[in-house]
Amino acid sequence: MAILEVKVPQLSESVAEATLLQWHKKEGEAVERDENLIDIETDKVVLELPSPGAGVIKQIVKPDSATVTAGEVIALIDTDGAAAAKSDAPPAEEKKEASAAAPAASAPAPAAAQDKPASGAAGNIAMPAAAKMLAENNLSAGDVQGTGKDGRVTKGDVINQLEKPQAAAPAQPAAKPALQQVPAPTSPALLNRPEERVPMSRLRARIAERLLQSQSSNAILTTFNEVNMQPVIDLRTKYRDKFEKEHGVKLGFMSFFVKAAVAALKKYPIINASVDGNDIVYHGYFDIGIAVGSPRGLVVPILRDADQMSIADIEKKIGEFGAKAKDGKLTLDDLTGGTFSISNGGIFGSMLSTPIINPPQSAILGIHATKERAVVENGQIVIRPMNYLALSYDHRIIDGREAVLGLVAMKEALEDPARLLLDL
Repeated sequence: MAILEVKVPQLSESVAEATLLQWHKKEGEAVERDENLIDIETDKVVLELPSPGAGVIKQIVKPDSATVTAGEVIALIDTDGAAAAKSDAPPAEEKKEASAAAPAASAPAPAAAQDKPASGAAGNIAMPAAAKMLAENNLSAGDVQGTGKDGRVTKGDVINQLEKPQAAAPAQPAAKPALQQVPAPTSPALLNRPEERVPMSRLRARIAERLLQSQSSNAILTTFNEVNMQPVIDLRTKYRDKFEKEHGVKLGFMSFFVKAAVAALKKYPIINASVDGNDIVYHGYFDIGIAVGSPRGLVVPILRDADQMSIADIEKKIGEFGAKAKDGKLTLDDLTGGTFSISNGGIFGSMLSTPIINPPQSAILGIHATKERAVVENGQIVIRPMNYLALSYDHRIIDGREAVLGLVAMKEALEDPARLLLDL
């Protein structure tokens, strides 16, 4: 018998752990080489793990929702075996009960109790979210009728069980609380209102961690300015069709903001710098992070050497990032690094915000919705498409002068796009 080990791939240096999302195969099923076995979630991306060879899944060592590290064995594949007929395969429940009664000596034990589904007295298997709810409500998996695959108890099953009328339980002496607690609501209108408790994804937890880190470690200050977008709108309207025909991509607005930001960073390099201990690191390159919304949360893929990219190159790359974010295909390399970031809340209708710096960077540009507003030009009130810009910066190394002048440089570049062509 030839056995192949399925291992967690190498993660980036900044990623210590990952979570197994859902196995696409069960024990005893055949698998082809390079067929996706399971999706692995890190705090940055979701990775597909292809099978290292063809054969039969002999053993799944780590179940769904298990926490794993790089190089850890999570499954075994028998390359000599053949998939057993479905009718001959023992039910999943019997297999699990048999393995619980006599575990194989070669099977590694799960690292922690939460890495495996909880089972009840009746042999039911509770999925991780359901197991948590069961524990919180002093129930066991055997108390709930499972409707999931192979009789598994799902979160919905637990919710349905909790909504059923329950017989009064015998009173138990309760320990006296250290602090007086607010009593549960007794009004019928406040009872049986639905709630759902779900664990944060690794990405969401990482976002929360980094935002708190940014707030606590940076001296964040924000400066604002307004920009008349009419020149950019006119230029885009004039060349939009020709641009799309020539380059095969639509001409948007983000490429102009990227170019304007790079122009300002060249004039004021401290805005493109970062803090490392007691040192200031001046970056001789311009890697611009573009905040992109995805089904898993906010991600910031990086435009490498944005100063060397054309408008068309930028639009194509941003389009590629958007598609990869939507499909969960962004790679660790796409998200690593960056010297300055741009966040566009305007696509959601935001008028004004104070963006939070993405560490270890020292500044971030927030752009917003362009709206027609009354402004004064040459003593006359006129209507112009205005956009409010916000530059949040780390006041530890960036003084107000550089921050304000840097934002003014971005404003001037957008209000006179020819500056971007002439490097002015």
